[in-house]
Amino acid sequence: MSNEKKLWFSTGSGRIEFELTLEDARHGSHQGQCDSDVKDLSEVPYIKEQLDKIDPELLSDELREYGAWDETERADHAQNTQRILWLACGDIQEEAAQAAEEKKE
Repeated sequence: MSNEKKLWFSTGSGRIEFELTLEDARHGSHQGQCDSDVKDLSEVPYIKEQLDKIDPELLSDELREYGAWDETERADHAQNTQRILWLACGDIQEEAAQAAEEKKE
């Protein structure tokens, strides 16, 4: 793990929060297939520790709000942790890019 600053991800409701470095977020969300990269990322100790604390029912409820996965798909907690991690990676990158753009102005 690098000494890079960690950035917060929070779901829309704020009921799930965790942090990632921008470098890790870039590793987990990029053009092309991200599944294996997200899986690798989920095994990084500081990330795994955070994901392991997420309540399965709460996570399923949060993912339902995204409207991309049905109830059957959301029944797999391990897959749900991959989904939320992937979403977090994308959000963190987007927020970092916005902040960088605002600094330019």
